[in-house]
Amino acid sequence: MIEKRSVSLSGHRTSVTLEPEFWAAVERAAAAEGVSVAAWIGRVDRTRGERNLASALRVAVLAEAEARAGGD
Repeated sequence: MIEKRSVSLSGHRTSVTLEPEFWAAVERAAAAEGVSVAAWIGRVDRTRGERNLASALRVAVLAEAEARAGGD
């Protein structure tokens, strides 16, 4: 099951489709940094390069989880 959400990035609305587990991880990552979900997604968007946004978010939450676990 996937979930589509809309978010404003740099003044433009865009939709992102992720599995609920990834949305929960995005919410945790944003809360851990003390920023809104939209702000956290905006940071990922600005640094994602050519990767599509949904993929970039999955990679970013994986990196956050690995960092918390002390992984490389």
